[in-house]
Amino acid sequence: MTTLEEQATFDTPEAGEVLLEARGVTMRFGGLVAVDEVDLTVRAGEIVGLIGPNGAGKTTFFNCLTGLYKPTSGVVSFAGRPLRPRPRAVVRAGMARTFQNIRLFQNMTALENVMVGRYCRTSAGPLTSILRGPKFRREEAETRARAQELLEFVGMPDVADSLARNLPYGDQRRLEVARALATDPQLLLLDEPTAGMNPQETRQAEVLIQRIRETGLAVVVIEHDMRFIFNLCDRVLCLVQGSVLVEGTPEQVQSDPRVIEAYIGTSADGPDEQTGAGPEDGAPRA
Repeated sequence: MTTLEEQATFDTPEAGEVLLEARGVTMRFGGLVAVDEVDLTVRAGEIVGLIGPNGAGKTTFFNCLTGLYKPTSGVVSFAGRPLRPRPRAVVRAGMARTFQNIRLFQNMTALENVMVGRYCRTSAGPLTSILRGPKFRREEAETRARAQELLEFVGMPDVADSLARNLPYGDQRRLEVARALATDPQLLLLDEPTAGMNPQETRQAEVLIQRIRETGLAVVVIEHDMRFIFNLCDRVLCLVQGSVLVEGTPEQVQSDPRVIEAYIGTSADGPDEQTGAGPEDGAPRA
């Protein structure tokens, strides 16, 4: 099978090379400061976790990075170049994402959903596409083959013809990852990829993200499952009320008293066995 790295349409960065650099990113909605002077650097081949209680600004920060929002202030650069705050420009630069809520085309097949992600890398014009000229037919065949490869990569080789709405929840999550990978990203941003999953599906998601990293891609993950984050990530950034509370290794973050107080919670009974969170954190996905 062709690897993700071999399919890329750009130079594969060296491990450790800075891909994403966000400096002073701030997002205001009227008088509400949802993201406040947040800095983040992501290097090729690493997995970074983004944690924080509900309302901390994590998804808003993702939206600023990926062009859904234009930050009120701050600069976002990718591969050393400033990013235009437009989703298409961000994807073309080499950054892709998934969302908290599943956003598949429910009445399209799994294969068609992945093919949609690939079209940002095709070049056949409208007329060629309408007339189904040679260039269109060649690119369509390549897109279809690539989509099938990605379904195999995420562990779904036999569902190509299944409608997205008929797939189990965990498979729909993996299908979203396959569609994002179809854009040939260098950096993948995952917004709560295990939300709603059972323990077995969560473990499969962890293995998949590790496989993605092994291809040379960098990954940034928003999650509330502390065990998932601390097992998976090289670095963790904790946001509270839109600001960075602490950044460091999983060991540093999970032992930081400020994080324990503000997010994980404290208790004489010790951390929750499943998530590492204390009882004050409530449910595993507070």
